[in-house]
Amino acid sequence: MVHTGLLHGKQVPGNKPLPPYCLIVMLDTLTIEGESFTYDAIRSGAYATTPLRRYAQHTLAFCHAWLNGQTQFTIHTSGSTGVPKPIQLERTQMQQSALMTGKALGLAQGQRALVCLNTQYIAGIMMLVRGFELGLHMTIVPPSENPLKNLKETTSHTAPFDFVALVPMQVQAILQYPTGIPWLNALQVAIIGGAPVNYALAKALKPLRSQVYITYGMTETVSHIALRQINAPSHAEEYKLLPGVRMRQDKRGCIEIQSPTTRHQWITTNDLVQLIDATHFKWLGRADRVINTGGVKVQVETVEQAVDEAMNEQGILRRFFVASLPDHRLGEQVVVVLEGVPLPQDMQQTLLKNTTGLLKKYEAPKSMYFVAEFAETPTAKIDRLSTLKRLRKS
Repeated sequence: MVHTGLLHGKQVPGNKPLPPYCLIVMLDTLTIEGESFTYDAIRSGAYATTPLRRYAQHTLAFCHAWLNGQTQFTIHTSGSTGVPKPIQLERTQMQQSALMTGKALGLAQGQRALVCLNTQYIAGIMMLVRGFELGLHMTIVPPSENPLKNLKETTSHTAPFDFVALVPMQVQAILQYPTGIPWLNALQVAIIGGAPVNYALAKALKPLRSQVYITYGMTETVSHIALRQINAPSHAEEYKLLPGVRMRQDKRGCIEIQSPTTRHQWITTNDLVQLIDATHFKWLGRADRVINTGGVKVQVETVEQAVDEAMNEQGILRRFFVASLPDHRLGEQVVVVLEGVPLPQDMQQTLLKNTTGLLKKYEAPKSMYFVAEFAETPTAKIDRLSTLKRLRKS
């Protein structure tokens, strides 16, 4: 845990001017919008006398609560798999999660971390907790599609950050940025969560020198409880449990989790998995995303993987998801919903044909629909239910 007094009085390296919204965290100092605040100033609430933008206010409010030893926190789920709901977490659960991640990734006191996820939700909040508990130098910027743009005036893009947490959209933007790949290669480790990593993005990440992990977890487990190294030389499809986590399957084949972060209580999920051994599993999809078409059960994620691969081969770069719509003969029909203007008819037919070649007969999508813009959750995930409602009204 970080204690006040470590590196007290130190300045931000290079003493460069700070752009609006940029927040730098040293081991006992925060600097935001050109103003520096020691942990003591945050703890006492003295930071509140300085005019700050809303995101910085919210971030510092959490830091204030944490540094004052608050023992319970209300965290809201993102709503990606249902209606957003508040969850009560204990401080000890969050501390355990941070320590487990630190041990699994080999993080050490004094290393540099970039925090660029929304600190209103568990992913961003836990980056702050990891910084406090592991003694990391944190650079915090507001969430955006490309975090490197917020760093432009404060650090070199090849600055030696050791640790970052990102969502796939941010990774894609960084890869396309002129200095993005060197920046990623300079990391020790990057973790990616919040949404599936598509075929093209996974392919682009494999050559990176840094360790790149896909996370598995949820608000109820206090962020991730398992990691999958996407650029590992082997077993890249298997998740490995963090130290101290146990798992089992229920009658549906869904994973149940017991962990220090769940206060050693078993948490039941809707995630279908294949257990490899006591600490490794493969994620197959969600039990609530099974389509019953013509009496055959089709796993949505299996179809999405095939569509993703077919789209990549055709050079189609769009967001999409697989769903079902009512069908008088089959009951439910498997369909693909793409964002943006409709593709030319010949491209649609080629895409459906190529996807069919990768799937079993009943798995293959029968139709393709287009929505100008997908509905999103507060954490920028696709809101499938709301998007389908828009589609049905159109």
